[in-house]
Amino acid sequence: MNEVRIDLAHAVALGSIDDEDHHAVQELLDNEDPALRAAFLAEVRQTKDALSALAEIASTQPPVALRDRLLAAIADEQP
Repeated sequence: MNEVRIDLAHAVALGSIDDEDHHAVQELLDNEDPALRAAFLAEVRQTKDALSALAEIASTQPPVALRDRLLAAIADEQP
């Protein structure tokens, strides 16, 4: 798979494709080459898995007082 298709797979995994990219993805998935289609889908899946693992590793609990501050700020904006 070439670099353009890998970049496209990453955009799909991130959910950040525009209409032009969507068309390119559809062409790739409609391609008669099952190996190419499988490689693309595998790249999307691996990217999603990597992003999920990174999010899990990097996640932190918000400060306990955050909820109270947010609710107070929302209450202050209510008419």
